[in-house]
Amino acid sequence: MNTADLYSIFLKHPMVTTDSRDCPSGSIFFALKGEKFDGNDYIEQALRNGAAFAVGDRADLPEDKRMIRVDHVLRSLQDLATYHRKQLNPKVIAITGSNGKTTTKELIAAALSTQYSVLFTQGNLNNHIGVPLTLLRLKPEHRFAVIEMGANHPGEIHELCRIADPDFGLITNVGKAHLEGFGSFEGVVRTKTELYAYIREKNGRIFVNIDNPILRERSRGANTIYYGTSPEAFVQGKVIESEAFLEVEWDLSPGPSPHGDGGGIKTQLVGSYNFENVLAAICVAVYFNPDVETLRATSLQIINRINRAIADYTPANNRSQSLQTQRNHLIIDAYNANPSSMQAALDNFLSLKVSPKMAIIGEMKELGEYSSEEHQKLVDRLQESAIDKVILVGESFRNICSIVPSWKVFLHTLELLDYLQSEKISGFHILIKGSRANQLEKTIEFL
Repeated sequence: MNTADLYSIFLKHPMVTTDSRDCPSGSIFFALKGEKFDGNDYIEQALRNGAAFAVGDRADLPEDKRMIRVDHVLRSLQDLATYHRKQLNPKVIAITGSNGKTTTKELIAAALSTQYSVLFTQGNLNNHIGVPLTLLRLKPEHRFAVIEMGANHPGEIHELCRIADPDFGLITNVGKAHLEGFGSFEGVVRTKTELYAYIREKNGRIFVNIDNPILRERSRGANTIYYGTSPEAFVQGKVIESEAFLEVEWDLSPGPSPHGDGGGIKTQLVGSYNFENVLAAICVAVYFNPDVETLRATSLQIINRINRAIADYTPANNRSQSLQTQRNHLIIDAYNANPSSMQAALDNFLSLKVSPKMAIIGEMKELGEYSSEEHQKLVDRLQESAIDKVILVGESFRNICSIVPSWKVFLHTLELLDYLQSEKISGFHILIKGSRANQLEKTIEFL
């Protein structure tokens, strides 16, 4: 079945599922394959559970008028999403980067939602399956789609751009993430900036942090809208406070508007490293204001809506969260970790004028041949710090020879949990930072 014919079925049944256990009545089940399963094996179950149609690609599937046979299920899902996106034609904003892309995506969606109906990536559905599933949630009322794109191998951002066909793009930053797949830092840069190449070819527009020399250089020749600390930026800003929660001030360039600063925002985000994420969201929301000149001259109401949306945003999923427990104050940034985000988190934690300090640090995954070197650098940085108590978690720390004797080192989080149950740590300001695989969020209930 070709994409146009499949789309005519989708219009009558505009709900897609890839889980045979969760098939809402009237939905279309796509029988995807994984390393350890074949969705074709569950088609009959999906139809019994409520799916109106099932899309499969195996030759031996039973004959059933509700069964749609295609050459490749995943490609059919992707092509259907692209077709749907082009029929509705919202403004699509693609967001990628080594760190901060989920927070930036959610901030942008919150700020844009003050003026428009916005669809945005839920959770972390940012890969070759999640992006099409997000696009297939588009409705005619959606003026914008804010699509997060993740990658751990060269070519992945280009492929996701092929599916989503973005009109606008934003790269939060480039850092030492997924080095095992990219091969090197330059491999990270090349892959992330595939987004710039796609947008440039389409003659779309790119939002760029003017303070990031790599992104500024790689975006040359494109239609750029800058944000950052420089007066040259379309939206400029500065950090006012980051001791507790991040507070920023921003304005339109050039020079102050007739009403003074664009505004001061006290966010619910921890860490000065979130400044560029906040400023990116402001820049996008201001750019898409129906009349920027009106904003500059008269519309404090629009400015206040943008500021309020960002101030009201509450981080979740263990990202940049601040939590006061009965015994300790926690800074929780345990959703992911790589050398760049680890350095940013430590820089922020060390800048805080609080005492005593404790750090629970999980190993960084997917670093390949760079793993030993980067974990040694991390340990060296911790030794140079004034952190009073350090706990390390993960096998990557096993062969580090210069670990301070008073530090605690656990190979697995379960061992750490046993320790915390008996130790009853109290009175500390604690940074919890590590890759998702460490599951360090499990420590929260014991702190």
